[in-house]
Amino acid sequence: MSIRIVLVGTTHPGNIGAAARAMKNMGISDLALVEPRYFPHEEATARASGATDILDNAMVVSSLADALADCVYVAGASARSRTISWPSMGPRDCAERMISECSHGKVAAVFGPEKTGLHNDDLDLCHTLLTIPTDPEFSSLNLAMAVQVLTYELRVASMLHAGPAFESEAPPATHEEMEHFYTHLERVLEDIRFLDRENPRHLMRRLRRLFIRARPDKNEVNILRGILTAIDRRDESG
Repeated sequence: MSIRIVLVGTTHPGNIGAAARAMKNMGISDLALVEPRYFPHEEATARASGATDILDNAMVVSSLADALADCVYVAGASARSRTISWPSMGPRDCAERMISECSHGKVAAVFGPEKTGLHNDDLDLCHTLLTIPTDPEFSSLNLAMAVQVLTYELRVASMLHAGPAFESEAPPATHEEMEHFYTHLERVLEDIRFLDRENPRHLMRRLRRLFIRARPDKNEVNILRGILTAIDRRDESG
């Protein structure tokens, strides 16, 4: 499965090892760690219980954007309500969607730090929220347990899903391509004074949600970048 599990800012090395064990149980081997507090670490190795190959091959990066650069679909795990609404799925629907998206390229599930979870800036990089339903009277879920829930559902979904063929003439844009587009868009909106840097409100966040819903492919992103470049040139010549 072309699925990456991404752990952001993990503070306890044992949780990294336990997450690796949960992944290997369900046949997933691609692990990315964003600024872990302690890694490598003997407790991570001990808790992995034989899944040390996943730890040995884990990608350690300094930003979530780096971990998602080659991904075409991203789910971010979150239990908190948000000021701006994001699309949200339970683990079963999310797993089915992720398996479906695997036919287009690498997909990822992102889990935040144990105490705080993912921040809104992290969720800006995600297509949907993954919310695991728990008893509201005892809703705290250990990081590795959350990874186990999703990877189990991914395992089940992969056994039932054959995977569709491409329906568009080009594959979906990767996370890295979309981030370049957002940077370009923000700069042009500032240049034409549509976006006020001193009072941006939530404009870029809402535009991100719009394009995430639209899921542009590589050709469409190139067209959008071409339009922005044409605006740049007109602004320079005017």
